[in-house]
Amino acid sequence: MELADNIARVRERIASACHRCGRRPESVKLIAVSKTVPPERIRQAYAAGLRDFGENRVQEAEEKRTALSDLTVIWHLIGHLQTNKAKLARELFHWVQSVDSMRLAAKLDKAAVCSGDRLPVLLEVNLGEEATKSGVSHLEIAQLAEQVGQLETLELRGLMVIPPFDENAEVARPFFQELRKLAARIDSLRLPNVSMRELSMGMSHDFEVAIEEGATMVRVGTAIFGERP
Repeated sequence: MELADNIARVRERIASACHRCGRRPESVKLIAVSKTVPPERIRQAYAAGLRDFGENRVQEAEEKRTALSDLTVIWHLIGHLQTNKAKLARELFHWVQSVDSMRLAAKLDKAAVCSGDRLPVLLEVNLGEEATKSGVSHLEIAQLAEQVGQLETLELRGLMVIPPFDENAEVARPFFQELRKLAARIDSLRLPNVSMRELSMGMSHDFEVAIEEGATMVRVGTAIFGERP
């Protein structure tokens, strides 16, 4: 019941944020960040109505996919992906939200099982220019988008950002605004096979601000599953 209540509260917060900025709640996809969360808790969240789950590590996701193979889960990779794990990631995930280089994109493209198999991806942008975080510079994002658009088996759907952490959600607002502007700028270039319709931004403490600034995907862990050990 606690987990179901948490999910209900998060959905209420999403709906309220959407109402404030004149959006429909269904325009925002809730992705439950399930890193370190055991399979049985994910199963409970699934029973409470969640379908999209975000994992940070390929090997952890592999174990969970096996344990939850009877469920129709949509798995999102939201953590940094090393190029040597691109092939396994291609097999495990339905979305990769953390593409941050052409080298990684090319590895994911090459790992396709068949030419008709297209993997939705987002480009991760390091707007805070933090050395400890992955992501491409805002100065290089348009060029990377153009290059990824030329790959046959990837489908570029938009951008993702993880702003510098601050308890005050308003501190993240300029980063969310900047990501939206970057997406609009790339969209205006009319690059072949490039769409900017998805903005993945906002976590447990700031997803309402992210929604107000145009997020179409929010990645929520603590507010659903509680504090991690």
